[in-house]
Amino acid sequence: MPFFTYEGQRIAYTEFGGGPAAVTPTGGRGRTAKSAPAAARPLILLHGLLLSQEMHRPLAEELASRGNRVITLDLLGHGASDRPRDMWRYSMPSFGEQVIALMDHLQVEQAAVMGTSLGANAALEAASRRPERLRGMVIEMPVLDNGLLGSALAFTPLLVSLTFGEPAMRLLARVTRAVPRRLLPHYGNVLLDLVRQDPGPGGALLQGLFFGRIAPPRSERATFQTPTLVLGHPRDPVHPFSDAGMLAKEMPNARLLEANSLVELRMQPERLTGEIAAFLDEIWGGPADGRAKRPARRATAKRTRTSSG
Repeated sequence: MPFFTYEGQRIAYTEFGGGPAAVTPTGGRGRTAKSAPAAARPLILLHGLLLSQEMHRPLAEELASRGNRVITLDLLGHGASDRPRDMWRYSMPSFGEQVIALMDHLQVEQAAVMGTSLGANAALEAASRRPERLRGMVIEMPVLDNGLLGSALAFTPLLVSLTFGEPAMRLLARVTRAVPRRLLPHYGNVLLDLVRQDPGPGGALLQGLFFGRIAPPRSERATFQTPTLVLGHPRDPVHPFSDAGMLAKEMPNARLLEANSLVELRMQPERLTGEIAAFLDEIWGGPADGRAKRPARRATAKRTRTSSG
């Protein structure tokens, strides 16, 4: 797995399809440029809290098969990246900077960024710092004003367990690492990796996030011009649909897409993957190879909402 260095720490990433190519912005923020070739359509996928880039592997493979150069990233403290125990190293603005650092490492001038949960907020931080580097964003399950209480209730027990129950959690990690990966389905391993890892750095990561900025403030988000597709899920207290709807209304070039469930993109991905692929075609000016877009199977309960700002 390739790495690059960010502030002395190794950050892991994986590429799917497309091949290396630098992209020069030609359309300006919020506008559609000429159709870009396959190698010139980079998409960076960002995982959720304490998960790894493996959570996005099926989506990365599918979107790469549609002509995109997809890069999955392990943010600091996650997956195969370094996992320091210094809480000050972990913050949402720092995660956003790591996205830009990856683009610099790959010599990619402009890319689309998709993030889930923690990754969604990291994508917003990247837009806050270097908006001209983002061709578009797909924001899935952002954690904003309405999700803060649910997040605190969900993750405080985990923080306590990782910090004060570290010996017991380390023993649990050793036991779960003994479970062969081949015995579990892909997402089974993704979830079990939560407890397979050393608990100490996870506790430091949670502390760093709990005492820092969660996302760019509302006043700043309203200035973002990056074309954005916001994915929201019903019945999720940590990532309430109201946060997704609020974000889509705040950002002038955003529109809202409602998933049928929390797991639709993972268990029945055809509809949402088709919507994401169509959005990528839109921001890059057309299908990657000039052929007709692959039709996506539509779910009968599909609902798309557009925000006019």
